[in-house]
Amino acid sequence: MSRPRLRPRRGSATGRERLAVAERGEEDGGRVCSSLMASPSTSTPSSSTTTKPSIWQKMLQPFNEDDGEVEGGVVWSEETDSLVLSSGNVGTDIDGRHWDADSKYLDAENSVISTAAFQDPSLSDVIPYMTARIFPSEATYKFPVKLYKRYWLRLHFYPSAYGNFNPVDSYFSVLANGLTLLKNFSASITCQARSQAYLVREYSLAPLESDILTVVFSPSDKHAGAFAFINGIEVIRMPDLFDAATVVGSPEEFDVMNLTTETIYRLNVGGQTISPANDSGLSRAWYDDLPYIPYAALGVTTSASPEVKIEYQENVYRTGRSMGAVNSMTQSFNLTWEFKVDPKFMYLVRLHFCDYYNTEPNQQVFSIFINNQTAEEMADVIEWSGGTAVPTYKDYVTYVNDIGWGDDQTVPTLSVNLHPSDATRPQFLDALLNGLEIFKLADSAGNLAAPNPHPSPMPVF
Repeated sequence: MSRPRLRPRRGSATGRERLAVAERGEEDGGRVCSSLMASPSTSTPSSSTTTKPSIWQKMLQPFNEDDGEVEGGVVWSEETDSLVLSSGNVGTDIDGRHWDADSKYLDAENSVISTAAFQDPSLSDVIPYMTARIFPSEATYKFPVKLYKRYWLRLHFYPSAYGNFNPVDSYFSVLANGLTLLKNFSASITCQARSQAYLVREYSLAPLESDILTVVFSPSDKHAGAFAFINGIEVIRMPDLFDAATVVGSPEEFDVMNLTTETIYRLNVGGQTISPANDSGLSRAWYDDLPYIPYAALGVTTSASPEVKIEYQENVYRTGRSMGAVNSMTQSFNLTWEFKVDPKFMYLVRLHFCDYYNTEPNQQVFSIFINNQTAEEMADVIEWSGGTAVPTYKDYVTYVNDIGWGDDQTVPTLSVNLHPSDATRPQFLDALLNGLEIFKLADSAGNLAAPNPHPSPMPVF
């Protein structure tokens, strides 16, 4: 696996120049709509002349099977190289996605398919969660993939009682082409800690150097009677959504292009939950941000008027959260989100923006703080994106240490704060955010696994 590398931060084009580049289908040094430095005083035009699909085109269009390039006109389709597999129940789920049997790809001597004893009310459908494949011993899946392409790997778990198998006895590890995704993992403890009945672990696998993806489930040897299980597996080819990101508190960038990531949070800020079926073809789930706002200062939710056209990922970018229209009040608080995370890992924080009210740069400028460090002193969404109702995003990398992780059961948090900036005397003292994603980055040893969380006192059956 290629190790991440730090490199000096690049200069970048202004928002309007990037918009022109995006319309021509070119990229500024490998990225469009997410340049890391974009202020009127330091911006420089792009010198790239290589015609390639922009990152937004990659998100919206399918791959050509022959040469791996995108071809136009239609939304990205997960039908390309997709495997959506259920461990038992085969059929179409409530979102219209078809789940096939996993047995074709499995090498296991004594796996058992079993039906859950109880369907939690939060499970809106039996597929794939009401049946599981139980592994009393090591088992291996082998999936055909394309060389040097990036794939989603999603693992679905519903820790219920399956026949004689009690979920509290399930401890296991999962490796994907040698990368440690889970180690001594308990889905039961994890669900109890999160007060939820089921969970999905989503990984974006770095470009693969093999045409076979090998996923190994190994019951723990530290627990008597331990077993592994799985309810559903997705292996879905995806566009290259990662490049370099700003290191918070540093003048350097962190290269994420060749790293495997785990999706920790994906929020539709100011909007409702978006199911995989209503995503922009990448079958991602987006959740409400309200549970992650720790204080009473919620700001105000916003939405674009129906006549405003938003070209990309409309369900996310059409709604947002801001601080309000009264300048005298917005200076008195921050827009704040807080997230529990695993310590001793680096995290990529991706912030999504779409300003559908303002029309010119310097109408609204704000500061971005991640873990109480300045990530952006003067964020100007119109300057970044190049126009009204044009989506953009920014990537930042930060490290979360283990302070507070110990016997007191305090879990480290990662915070995001937005606050208006008056340094350039903008017209409005406000801030906005439309979407937020947090990805855990694999370490240099190829590990994403973390200890099981401390269970909450509220049991999940």
